[in-house]
Amino acid sequence: MTDIVINATPHETRVALLEQHTVTELFIEQHTQHGIVGNIYRGRVAKILPGMQAAFVDIGLPKAGFLHVYDILVDPHTPPWGNAPHFDLGSLSGVPEAQPSLPPEPAYGIAELLEEGQELLVQVAKEPLGTKGCRLTTYVTLAGRYLVLMPGVEHIGISRRIADEAEKERLRADVKALLPEGMGCIVRTLSAGVASQELQADLQFLTALWHHVQHKAQQVSAPYLVHQDVDLVLRTLRDCCTAEVERVIIDDLQAYERAWEFVHSTAFPPLAAHLVLYQETIPLFEAFGIEKEIERALQRKVWLKSGGYIIIDHTEALVAIDVNTGRFVGKSDPAATILTTNLEAVHEIVRQLRLRNLGGLVIIDFIDMDTDEHRQLVFQTLEEALRYDRARTKILQISEFGLVEMTRKRVRASLEQVLCEPCSYCHGTGRMASAATVGSKVLREIQRVMRVTPHTKKVMVNVHPTVASRLYNEERAHVAALEHAFHITLAIQGDNDMPHGYFEVLSL
Repeated sequence: MTDIVINATPHETRVALLEQHTVTELFIEQHTQHGIVGNIYRGRVAKILPGMQAAFVDIGLPKAGFLHVYDILVDPHTPPWGNAPHFDLGSLSGVPEAQPSLPPEPAYGIAELLEEGQELLVQVAKEPLGTKGCRLTTYVTLAGRYLVLMPGVEHIGISRRIADEAEKERLRADVKALLPEGMGCIVRTLSAGVASQELQADLQFLTALWHHVQHKAQQVSAPYLVHQDVDLVLRTLRDCCTAEVERVIIDDLQAYERAWEFVHSTAFPPLAAHLVLYQETIPLFEAFGIEKEIERALQRKVWLKSGGYIIIDHTEALVAIDVNTGRFVGKSDPAATILTTNLEAVHEIVRQLRLRNLGGLVIIDFIDMDTDEHRQLVFQTLEEALRYDRARTKILQISEFGLVEMTRKRVRASLEQVLCEPCSYCHGTGRMASAATVGSKVLREIQRVMRVTPHTKKVMVNVHPTVASRLYNEERAHVAALEHAFHITLAIQGDNDMPHGYFEVLSL
C-alpha cells in the first residue's frame, strides 16, 4: 500500500511518499527556488576547458552550467546512459547497470565540438550542488507518463523493472512501429500492460512538445529558458503514480484542481480516481506523522526499534554511515545480537538514503560479523532493499573490515541542503571552540595589543559570558599576571550578543 501526500501552500510545496504507512521519500520545492532539472535552455558557451574536456555554458543562472564532452550528442546511435533523466527510469534492458570506472576516450575533443560564443540547446541533468553549477547535457529528453522521448538518439530502451520478457518484446515492437525517424525513447516501468493506443497518445504528446521546443529555440537568443518542466505536484502525478499507489492526498484546492485538469488533459484520466482532497482541521503532514519524520531526518543519530542506532555524516561527495548496537544487548549470543542489529539497520539506512536524498559515494560501517554467512545475509538484504530505491545504485561486497561501498545517483539537493544552511558560528563543522580555548586566545591577543601599544593603561575585553566567567575564575591568576606585567587594568565584560568563539580586545 502506497500513499502520496501533498502539502501545497503559496510559498512551498511538499510531497511525501508513504509505503506501508512509513515515509520513504520526501520532495520539497520552495516557490522562490524552483527545481531546474529537466529544464531546456538555449545557452552560450562561455569558456572551453580542454584539460578537463568540458565547457562552461551560460544559461542565464548565477553560475554557468558544466557540460562534459561525453554529454554532447555526436553519434545518434549512442544513448546517454551516463546522464539519465531526473526521474527514475529503472535499469534499462540491454544497457550496463553502471558506467565503467575508466570510460573510453571520447571520439572528439571538446575544442573540436564547441567554440566560445557558440549557442546550443542544453538540458539540466543535475541541480547545482554546493559551490558547483548545474550539470548540462545536449541529450535532450522529454518525459511522459509511459515513455521518455530522446530526440536524435535512435535507440529503444526498456526498463529492467519490467520482469516479463514477453511484455518487453511487445512494448519494444509497439514503440518501434510508432517512433518517428531519428528519435528514440525509453519505455518506463509504468508501461507494463498498457495498450498500444495509450503509448501512441503519450508519444504524440511528446513529439508535439519537442517540435514546440525546437520552434521556440529558433526564435530566441541565448541565454534563454526554452522549456520548463512541470511543477512538483504534476511531476509527482506523472512519475510516481504507479499501480501500487492507492491515494494521492492533496490539502490545497487549487493544487487539487490543477492535478485534476492535468490527469484529464494528458490522457491519464484513470488517475483521477486516486485523487483525494484533504479537508480536515489537523494539518495534513501532522495527521500522517510526516512532520516528526522530517525533524528526525535532519538529525545525525537515528535510533532503531531494537535500541541500536545509526550515525549519518555526509560531506559534499561522500556519505559515511556507522551502525552501533546502542542499548540493544540481545539475549545470550553476541553474534546473533550483531546480526539482528545489522539487518535492522539495513532497512533504516536505505529508507534514510531515500528520505534524505543522499547520493554520491556511500560508505556503510556495519558492526563486525565473524561469519561469511552473516556477512552475505546482510549484503543480500541490502541488495533487496535497494531494489525499491528509484535512484540508480551500485553496491560492492562487504569488505573484511565490515565496510560496504556503494554509489547512489545524485540529481537534486539533499533534504539538509534544501532545509538548512551552515551554522554561522561553527561554519557547518558542528563544533565550536571551547571556553578554555577562547580564553587562551584572549590572553594571547592582550599580549599582542600591549606589544603594539605599550603605553596603554586600560584594556577592554568583550567576550561571551561563558568565556568571561572562565577569565574571572579559572584564568584569574593569568589575568592578574598580565595586569602586573604590563601595568594595565583589564576590564572584562560578558556580552550575550557576542558569538561564543568571538571576542574584542580594545586598548583605551
